[in-house]
Amino acid sequence: MKKNLFFGFALFGMLAMGAAHATEAGWPRKIETSHGVVTLQQPPTRIVSTSVTVTGTLLAIDAPVIASGATTPGSRLADSQGFFHQWSAIATQRGVKRLYIGEPNAEAIAGEAPDLIIISATGADSAVRLYDQLSAIAPVLVVNYDDKSWQALAIELGQATGHEAKAQKIVDDFDSREKSLKQRMTLPEQPTSALVFSADGKSANLWTAESSQGQMLKQLGFTLAVPSDKLNNSRSMGMRKDIIQLAGENLAEGLNGQTLMLFANNESDAQRLMANPFLAHLPAVQHKRVYALGNDTFRLDYYSASNLLTLLEKQFISQ
Repeated sequence: MKKNLFFGFALFGMLAMGAAHATEAGWPRKIETSHGVVTLQQPPTRIVSTSVTVTGTLLAIDAPVIASGATTPGSRLADSQGFFHQWSAIATQRGVKRLYIGEPNAEAIAGEAPDLIIISATGADSAVRLYDQLSAIAPVLVVNYDDKSWQALAIELGQATGHEAKAQKIVDDFDSREKSLKQRMTLPEQPTSALVFSADGKSANLWTAESSQGQMLKQLGFTLAVPSDKLNNSRSMGMRKDIIQLAGENLAEGLNGQTLMLFANNESDAQRLMANPFLAHLPAVQHKRVYALGNDTFRLDYYSASNLLTLLEKQFISQ
């Protein structure tokens, strides 16, 4: 009896200490989202990311991601799993499971027994329509990546997962490197249009000033060309704030920068753009100020943004 009583008090003491430690560390904590306040009782240990765009940032802050949605496998953007090239090796190393390709699957998510589900509010990888269904499985954190830098997203995810120290460290390390590069770079003629040029050469997605890509260019000293009011009012992909779709006669009109920066494109794409007869009159084309920034810049996270700094260093710093 005394022995059982002793163990009972010991167990109670351990639980009390654990509760006190959680409280001291800021748990439980309330996270504001576009779908209301989410209360997390303790740091999550089994995170499922339904957004392949967000997964890279979760990996960068060492959050415990156990599974993720994926995009089309074996493409210029992704590996055979459908994970983005810039972080696919890290996902493999950490044993991140592919849940599904493209269309979100609530049953597959539930099967992983997550204690936190993260979904994006907009974009092709959004599972927001399943919010109520997923909320019955675990707390659901809805994040926006279309209106902020990858650094701001990392800080937000760090607060939600208890990995704020790691999030702050990668942001500080990157910002220091970015500031150093800015001081040493010689920029091409400004302003700049930032875009993704389509494979068929008939359309493009123009990154806005609110996009992660646009914000990064501004941080490096680039000036973004301002689209016309007509184009500015034609936002696309649901309610996304980061992209303006250009096609037909709007294509040339929208590419009004003195320099063109091609995200998610390689050198062959830059050559295709410059060979397009409907774009031959653009000053950026005439003066060959068209720069390809690599396929992995389709979505910016710590990994692809770091790769981008390396590429810009090679292109705009005289050796």
